[in-house]
Amino acid sequence: MPDVLLTVGTRKGLFLGRRQGGRWEFDDPVLPAQAVYSVAIDTRGPTPRLLAGGDNGHFGPSVFHSDDLGRTWTEPPRPAVRFPEDTGASLERVWQLHPAPAHSPGVVFAGTEPAALFRSADGGESFELVRPLWEHPTRSRWVPGGGGEAVHTVVTDPRDPDALMVAVSTAGVFRSRDGGAAWEPSNHGVSAVFLPDPNPEFGQCVHKIAQDAGDRDRLYLQNHWGVFRSDDAGRTWSDIGAGLPSDFGFAVAAHPHRPDTAYVFPITADSDRVPAGRRCRVYRTRDAGATWEPLTEGLPEGAHYGTVLRDALCTDDADPAGVYFGNRNGEVYGSEDDGDSWRLLAEHLPDVLCVRAAVV
Repeated sequence: MPDVLLTVGTRKGLFLGRRQGGRWEFDDPVLPAQAVYSVAIDTRGPTPRLLAGGDNGHFGPSVFHSDDLGRTWTEPPRPAVRFPEDTGASLERVWQLHPAPAHSPGVVFAGTEPAALFRSADGGESFELVRPLWEHPTRSRWVPGGGGEAVHTVVTDPRDPDALMVAVSTAGVFRSRDGGAAWEPSNHGVSAVFLPDPNPEFGQCVHKIAQDAGDRDRLYLQNHWGVFRSDDAGRTWSDIGAGLPSDFGFAVAAHPHRPDTAYVFPITADSDRVPAGRRCRVYRTRDAGATWEPLTEGLPEGAHYGTVLRDALCTDDADPAGVYFGNRNGEVYGSEDDGDSWRLLAEHLPDVLCVRAAVV
């Protein structure tokens, strides 16, 4: 059983869990007084680099990095993510930190609020604004979601360094095929039930996107009402929510090795944000959304109210895969067998905002 690092971002710091010899241990929190909304584990180099997007109520947002598995952290003397003065904007939060695939060493993307994409070429120590998305002609008609107006998801393609995709709350999916020089809305088939026109070109409230392990053109999307799949790299989407107790939710994750396998955590409704049926259940598909099965072994059996946020469900890169989620009750659950069975890894933590895991 390989050693795994599990990072848990909460409203009061970052918690680090380590599985060594099959046994889990959690350290005391690091980055105290930081609400950690985004974490990345960059395993492309000889040693892993951890990146964390923190938000301090007094000093504001920042990006920290660690090259010793979280024992020590560095905050650049100049803010790593900073809006140019001519934009008239200031950083409110870093919602996403995403290392590019191996074809782009050193490249890390950051999704922010206000809704923008930043690119780093030095492993996340400094970033530059991707202006074509910031200056997109539709931007003036983007509307903030319940959590603000943010780029909260970045998807890259291990086959093509010029292929980029982002999800914006609430503007929907945007794609670039030239490294970010030009962007187009890519929401055909994704519904926006809260708008007068439920099928607009943009304006959807996409909550999360995950890329299939076998077919990189296959994507899974959890929407504000609706679970969708694309088989053509996001050009079109089809509804795959049938069989779920609710198609509302925030999180979706794909299996790291098995094609057609993905996970969601259904929520009752946008007006009742608790687990569907008041049950703590992860749902898995192994046929690209044709059918779904509840995964419950080891999870609480009684009424449960722990909501899982968009970045609080993840997989590691082990085989069998580890699957992990944290909730707003401060609980973290993990599976070491692709989701077949679960155990409680940590409890009584602050509100869990994000989780990331990797073999180290």
